[in-house]
Formats: sequence, structure tokens, C-alpha cells
Amino acid sequence: MMHVPSMIKSYPKDLGKVDEVKLAACIAACIECAQTCTACADACLSEDSVGELTQCVRTDLDCADLCAATGNVLSRHTGQDLNITLAALRACWMVCKACADECEQHADRHEHCRICAEACRRCEQACMDLIAELG
Repeated sequence: MMHVPSMIKSYPKDLGKVDEVKLAACIAACIECAQTCTACADACLSEDSVGELTQCVRTDLDCADLCAATGNVLSRHTGQDLNITLAALRACWMVCKACADECEQHADRHEHCRICAEACRRCEQACMDLIAELG
């Protein structure tokens, strides 16, 4: 994710009051969480106990989609609508919390769920930090 801060700094217009470090951290956390949740869902589908992991797979995939979308929204600055940005951040925060809660239920038996829960908690915190900064 080394390019995230560089791309933010290279933006030709003033970003306003946003803390570039928090913005970069949130974008990176969203992208990492999307990848981790996608991989966790796939790993769940490979488990012998896949029937017990149905909710986990669904939550992983919802989280991956919302994290990817939020990372994309945060990466666009031209004509940015703060209300849309905040709505995306709140949705991402909520789904990351739900996904972490779900994965933590399986973390003692499935390492991929433990790793996923950690990524979700990092993204959840990054979203909360940026909401506090913007809101």
C-alpha cells in the first residue's frame, strides 16, 4: 500500500480539512480488509465444516464488497460529496464490526477467521477514525 499516500499527495487540488494520514490509512485498511475477507470466504468454503460457516461466508463477502467500494469512494476526490463519503464509511464500519464478530466465533478453530477478524477490526477502527475526522 505504499502508493496510497503518494497518490493522495499527488492530487492537484486542495483536499480541504481531511487528515491525509488518516485518509491513507483508511483506504489501505479497506483494500486489505476486502482482500482478506474474500480469502476467508474462500477458505471457509474449503473447510469440511462448511455448513457451519454459511453465515461467515455471507458476512465475509458482504464485508469484502463494502470495503472495496469504500476504498474506491475514498480514493476519488474530484467533486467529493461529504455525505456520501460519510455514509460509505459508516456502512463499512458496521459491516467490518459484524464480520469481525462473526469470524471471532470461529477463530479458535479456523486460523483464516482469526486473521480476517483482525483485518476487520483494523478497518473498523480506521473508518471510525476518519468519521471522527470528517464528521
